[in-house]
Amino acid sequence: MNYTAIFAGGCFWCMVPPFANAPGVREVISGYAQGAGATPTYADYASKGYVEAIAVNYDPTVITYQQLLDIFWHNIDPTDAGGEFVDRGKQYRSGIYYTTEQERELAEQSKKALAASKKFTKPIVTEIAQAATFYPAEEYHQNYYKKNPVRYHWYRYRSGRDQFLAKTWGKQMPAKPVQHENADEHLPHEFVKPTDAELHKILTPLQYDVTQRDATERAFSSPYAASKEPGIYVDLISGEPLFSSLDKFDSGTGWPSFTKPLEPNNIVEREDKGWFSTRTEVRSKLGNAHLGHVFNDGPAPTGLRYCMNGAALKFIPAADLARRDYGVYAYLFEEKL
Repeated sequence: MNYTAIFAGGCFWCMVPPFANAPGVREVISGYAQGAGATPTYADYASKGYVEAIAVNYDPTVITYQQLLDIFWHNIDPTDAGGEFVDRGKQYRSGIYYTTEQERELAEQSKKALAASKKFTKPIVTEIAQAATFYPAEEYHQNYYKKNPVRYHWYRYRSGRDQFLAKTWGKQMPAKPVQHENADEHLPHEFVKPTDAELHKILTPLQYDVTQRDATERAFSSPYAASKEPGIYVDLISGEPLFSSLDKFDSGTGWPSFTKPLEPNNIVEREDKGWFSTRTEVRSKLGNAHLGHVFNDGPAPTGLRYCMNGAALKFIPAADLARRDYGVYAYLFEEKL
């Protein structure tokens, strides 16, 4: 059994991840909806009256339309009639486009319930309309968050979407399914490293020097060095998971230190003969960024000290793992939330 739900919530890149890993969702397609004229493209869809939308292909015996509506409402600003977050214009308006009378009724009921909850002080303006022809977007738009994770995360952060959702919903964000058995499925295998010019734009001078020129930040200069907050540390450039706070310890060196990697396959170790000694350098596999070094003077049980530069890492709090597409690791911190 297979059904399709169509939603619009601003940039379609950002609307795919919340649905993609939900149980029962088979595919999420970015595309254009509710316009006039055939075969819209990214260059002309707005002028033809189309809106950026997603088509969620799902199995209703596993996930219901009501549950999809819940995911939808928790990932948009339903009070903005002029677009969504940084994206302005009618082509970025929010909408629910039903294909059956039952979908229309459920959509209307969910909209009324959201308004009655008083979660928002402004009126709910998300449109509910019968679905017209849906056109899939160009291939490079499909699963953009996987193909271009750095650009995607940079855009999403700058858009203000996550900040709005965190402020509005906090821990009420619907959890994504936890899949312990194969974390590799959640890694950005199609990651393409940005050009040097792009890295100069998205990284601070310190981040660039550390990750691209193998520099070392000053001891005790990173807030990560003393942090005890539960969560995981990912590669700043690729987003690949690297270390867990559960394996973090105070080494007294002034750099974030860990007894072992969270995902050993995501790091590369190689001989480093610089600084008049031979050390073992640690780099990220996909991002190929310099992270730090590993030493044999750590505590039990490994006896290792992965001494990392905070400037090469990005911290994902345990409470945000599901929302930030790292829900596969949420089970590690269940007792700490």
